[in-house]
Amino acid sequence: MSFAVTIRQHGGPISVEPGQTILEAALAECVPYPHGCRSGNCGACKSVLESGEVDLAPYSDYALTAEDRAQGLILACRATPWSDATVAWLETDEVVAHPLRQLICRVISLEDLTHDIKRVRLEIVSGGPFDFSAGQYAALRVATLPPRDFSMANRPDEPVLEFHVRHMTGGAVSRYIVQNLGVGETVRLEGPFGSAWLREHHSGPILAIAGGSGLAPIKSIVETALWRGARQPIHLYFGVRDERDLYLEDHFTALAATHPNLRFTPVLSEPLLPTARHRGFVHEAVAADLGDLDGAKAYIAGPPVMVEAATAMLLDAGMRRQDIHADAFYTEADKPTLSTGTGT
Repeated sequence: MSFAVTIRQHGGPISVEPGQTILEAALAECVPYPHGCRSGNCGACKSVLESGEVDLAPYSDYALTAEDRAQGLILACRATPWSDATVAWLETDEVVAHPLRQLICRVISLEDLTHDIKRVRLEIVSGGPFDFSAGQYAALRVATLPPRDFSMANRPDEPVLEFHVRHMTGGAVSRYIVQNLGVGETVRLEGPFGSAWLREHHSGPILAIAGGSGLAPIKSIVETALWRGARQPIHLYFGVRDERDLYLEDHFTALAATHPNLRFTPVLSEPLLPTARHRGFVHEAVAADLGDLDGAKAYIAGPPVMVEAATAMLLDAGMRRQDIHADAFYTEADKPTLSTGTGT
């Protein structure tokens, strides 16, 4: 027996089958429901349960706090209805709704950015056009391996898609891409996904924080803002472990030289040699520089521990949660590591 779930921002009720989450059913009916990780880790699909009952599968306390639950909030990606229900996703300052595409692409270039990060550029062969907002990601499928999520690093107006793939220990897909993928090979892509996209109508300061290959969506966000003529201050912090993990430094230094409103700050957390660069965790470097956050928006992408630390720091500094747009790069090994959530 299916349940009828009314989504406040959608025209009519959707049918949710037993065992199916609200988000799964909504996406199956092409409802542009805000979402990110689809595994209870990021909080992008946080919603108000206005009526009805749902069961919540385990989720991260970072994505849905005890205070959120007390206020009647749920995660659509973890919510399985027990009755007919009405939900409303949390409104953002801007709304985007790009059509979900399934593309066939061809690898046109491969480049080593660091010892463990490969830049992959793809040409769309069929299934386009591919519209997305800066900061979003897509699910890539290579060879016969399962799909994995990677963020677009190019601007949305550019025809060639760019991805930065880091070889994750134990990751078969990232290992194949970094070590075996060849020019001319076919890559299947589905997307776009994600809610940590550039708010293009925002005219206040932009704080961009990237860790490791999290530079990919942040690159797209910063370059798109500048390309669109943004005049507000933009400060990009890029946190890595050591010198060998830094990449595209010359690129962003050159951008800053031609755009006086852009500042670029690399931060090393574990430098092996003495350095004049900022040292420590990237969120600590941001905290040391923080000025007035009134009217600012933050975009954060990279390892979950960095994203969570930076988010907590900004909240403590007085930034509103709705002005923090974060994309935590959870690995397949990370996703099952959730705290226990309960549904009502």
